Amino acid sequence: MFYLDSSYKPLGYQALIERLELKVMPHYRLSYLAPKGQARTEIVEGKECHIYPKGYATKDSVIADLEFALKYDGVNLEILKAIFLRCGPEVIFDYIKQHPTGKYARKLWFLYEYLLDTQLEIPDVGRGNYFDLLEADQYYTATSAKSPRHRINNNLLGNQAYCPMVRRTAVLDNYINKHLQNRVREVLDRYPEEVISRASQFLYLKETKSSFEIERERPDLARSNRFVEALRMAGQETTINKETLIALQNMIVDSRFADKDYRTSQNYVGEVLNHYREKLHYISPKPQDLLTMMAGWMDMILRLEQSELDAVIQASVIAFGFVFIHPFEDGNGRIHRYLVHQVLTKNGFTPGSIIFPVSAVMLANSRNYDACLESFSRPLLGLTEYRLKRNGELQVLNETADFYRYFDATIMAEYLFSIVESTIDNDLVNELEFIVGYAHAKERMQEVIDMPVKKIDLFIKLCMSNRGQLSGKKRENFFNFLTDSEVEQLEEIVKSAVIHDRNQR
Repeated sequence: MFYLDSSYKPLGYQALIERLELKVMPHYRLSYLAPKGQARTEIVEGKECHIYPKGYATKDSVIADLEFALKYDGVNLEILKAIFLRCGPEVIFDYIKQHPTGKYARKLWFLYEYLLDTQLEIPDVGRGNYFDLLEADQYYTATSAKSPRHRINNNLLGNQAYCPMVRRTAVLDNYINKHLQNRVREVLDRYPEEVISRASQFLYLKETKSSFEIERERPDLARSNRFVEALRMAGQETTINKETLIALQNMIVDSRFADKDYRTSQNYVGEVLNHYREKLHYISPKPQDLLTMMAGWMDMILRLEQSELDAVIQASVIAFGFVFIHPFEDGNGRIHRYLVHQVLTKNGFTPGSIIFPVSAVMLANSRNYDACLESFSRPLLGLTEYRLKRNGELQVLNETADFYRYFDATIMAEYLFSIVESTIDNDLVNELEFIVGYAHAKERMQEVIDMPVKKIDLFIKLCMSNRGQLSGKKRENFFNFLTDSEVEQLEEIVKSAVIHDRNQR
């Protein structure tokens, strides 16, 4: 077991966080200077801990650690903005004046003016090569927008108001190289259109049911049908804007909780414990931060639509970004999962003829889904100062907007890829095979006895709900015309063609 002690000197972001006493979301990696030994990487409390030898020692200055951070720790917009606000423009100004053409000086210069929406009294670079703001071997990026003043290629996924980051990891690269969208088409090409059409109808219902069950809700038929209709609309050329989101929210919630605008109160997710104590799981942004944040989120979507970023990564930053913002009083989780379908379909990842039951996979492995959400919500709770009144009203006491604006979506992207792959390889194939087996069973059953189709469907349904057997009571009520031999043959067909094959898959 590796332990850090006082002999290890923090470097980069960690040094600046400690020196400036910053309250920021934790960075994915820590850097330290070792008293002896060679460079190595350890895992400390789930985080990458990079240990550097003495040759990497830096001066005890903000600029020295800022430069180290950009070189080795990557780009963290939230931490950088917090440093800029704490230190003021003088430190950055002097550094840029001394290194006007330096790569890291120009990056810091661009980021200072970009994040703080200001301009330092420094003349434009004028000439020289352009540098990418994010290194393509470290981050997934959007199409570059040139900044002639700094001669920087801005390839961030978003903008000043809203910009998640997705780090390039071996896990994500491996998923992308699998070309899962081609696997979808290979699966569908094995089945006739009639089977795909029947599977699609069932999968829309399955996705709707699962999405509500994740939130422990039992909607009436009208609400379920409205959500199915919303899912069928996913991927159409409708621009995601405030009006379409409100219309969508109105479609999928009880009419008594339909919103006409973004929420104006502070909401949170919690549960009541014993003695009426409440345990908080998540606190959403302040209502006064929503307009700017949601506008930035929508601008990010437009930017991503013009990029070549992988569809699943796009869906991750868009859908999880939405649920973290939580702009409505109700329906945020369902819209979050709807957005996954919207982005995948619009990007051509999911064929228009089918839907992935991603909510069903999330529901079946709810611990993984919760862990994904908690990777953001747990550190957020530790940084949020709040007052919870006895009537349940919550007040956030500190500034929290940047925690949500610049979140690291890498874990969310890896999680969503795992869900999509599981959906393709298991749920989608299983449902298609079930329909094939079901149709085959019906044909064989009619060879035993020429029953009406509705009777055959009922027989299969009753057997499936009773481990492959027709109960005596159900037989007496619905199938008293069948002989013992016929019942035995029909049960065996259902077991082998429907239940057994489904269990084998």
